[in-house]
Amino acid sequence: MSVKAKAIYTFLSENKEEISIQENEVLVIFDENSVDGWYQGENSRGERGLFPASYVQIIRTRSNSNVTDCSISPAGSLGNDSSFFPSTPNTPLHLQPSYYDDDDDDWDDWDDRSTVVDDSDPARSPGANGHANQSPLSNNPNVHYRAKTPSGQDSISSSRKGSMVGRNLNRFSSFVRSGVEAFVLGDVPMMAKIAESYTIEMGPQGPWWKDNPQPFSCSIEDPTKQTKFKGIKTYISYRVTPSHTGRPVYRRYKHFDWLYNRLLHKFTVISVPHLPEKQATGRFEEDFIEKRKRRLILWMNHMTSHPVLSQYEGFEHFLMCADDKQWKLGKRRAEKDEMVGAHFMLTLQIPNEHQDLQDVEERVDNFKAFTKKMDDSVMQLTHVASELVRKHLGGFRKEFQRLGNAFQSISQAFMLDPPHRSDTLNNAISHTGRTYENIGEMFADQPKYDLFHMLDKLSLYQGLLANFPDIIHLQKGAFAKVKESQRMSDEGKMDQDEADGIRKRCRTVGFALQAEMSHFHQRREVDFKDMMQAYLREQIAFYQRVVQQLERTLRMYDCL
Repeated sequence: MSVKAKAIYTFLSENKEEISIQENEVLVIFDENSVDGWYQGENSRGERGLFPASYVQIIRTRSNSNVTDCSISPAGSLGNDSSFFPSTPNTPLHLQPSYYDDDDDDWDDWDDRSTVVDDSDPARSPGANGHANQSPLSNNPNVHYRAKTPSGQDSISSSRKGSMVGRNLNRFSSFVRSGVEAFVLGDVPMMAKIAESYTIEMGPQGPWWKDNPQPFSCSIEDPTKQTKFKGIKTYISYRVTPSHTGRPVYRRYKHFDWLYNRLLHKFTVISVPHLPEKQATGRFEEDFIEKRKRRLILWMNHMTSHPVLSQYEGFEHFLMCADDKQWKLGKRRAEKDEMVGAHFMLTLQIPNEHQDLQDVEERVDNFKAFTKKMDDSVMQLTHVASELVRKHLGGFRKEFQRLGNAFQSISQAFMLDPPHRSDTLNNAISHTGRTYENIGEMFADQPKYDLFHMLDKLSLYQGLLANFPDIIHLQKGAFAKVKESQRMSDEGKMDQDEADGIRKRCRTVGFALQAEMSHFHQRREVDFKDMMQAYLREQIAFYQRVVQQLERTLRMYDCL
């Protein structure tokens, strides 16, 4: 049965299944029973779709009078904290361990109490950059909460002064799922003691992360096939050696995968590079093992070069712990880390310098356009390089072999008339044929020296660039909340102190994003310089080897 309702907040749709509603707009709800905190209905413009249940008040007509009662429906109650974090459908989570694990061991020796994310818990559903949702509630005794507006204020006739800024309850929005919305609106509890701290400084080109005071590098070597349970299970182990300890530890792919998921869970505004892809078959083939090692090395280089990621306690545990018992204890401790997602924002120390939010927004817009163009260009170069690899392995090799066979055929023909044949000429032509066959093999072998390494680096940047739309969306959402809070303050619906608090927390998000932008540009210049230099050096060396082959063959004709 359809009922009427009045919108108490403005909601802007973000996909085709939703509709936008305006504050005080009268709506029609098709079914009063909400689904995951969402109603399906129609707005005053005749548009049909979904909108958040907690953004509206159902208008009920009392049967014994002509009085209309605008009461908040249970599904949309402001006193129901769970309505601010709608449950997500029961679909497989990115953060859950894969049951076709790359090591194919079902995590049996990993940790019997390994944490599995429950996707029925809205506070743990994946968010921006693969990050988990952050609930503003915590059981930590050191946590102190802001006072909440009593839920009994259900009359829409009041001036609503001091009311909270409208929340975007779109469950697909990274701004909500990452917890950054809760942070900006001041709903993230302050910890009595914060053990970690990350500093953002002002550099010549804007904010950047303060360097790790103890920089280090890390090598990944010696991928070795290992077995257990008398050969029933097989996996690849890598020797990982951090430079600041010099002590190697041995890690499997699932260890890297665990670390990757912890990073996604914790660092909301940082672009964590994707791990090399999994593969169901051919996992123990030499080419695949070598490719994975190359890409894990690039992934590790990015990790150790990042001023924030390289200081993460879970990363240090990954690099240093060699004892199985201590590994499991450290693993559980990392999984219980409370300074994740929105709470990570509390660990940031930002500069005192004033930044005009309009200037920041313009800079973010420019970066958004840049990353879009760079992403398209990286994909284009990846396609061209992949096609060139295919030609090296197939077309070029075949063409040079055909040319070599044709020269060999000429030499054989010249040998059929003994009185007039020249052995020296025939041998030279025959050698020319073999030279071009060798050049064909050189072309087929060359990609592993240059193009493969270029594709590895491009793959790393494809992953980094793929993260930025969601991260930029966090800043865009924060900007929107600042504008909305200032409008409400101007209209007398919010205290100016509360609006200033939202603006201050938006500055933190803005500084963090700009610091990540600066780091990305810094690493991009280094990485692409190295990539291009390495490619050109290998190309020069390759063609020099080709020239040497041809020059040796040419000299054979000088004796005629």
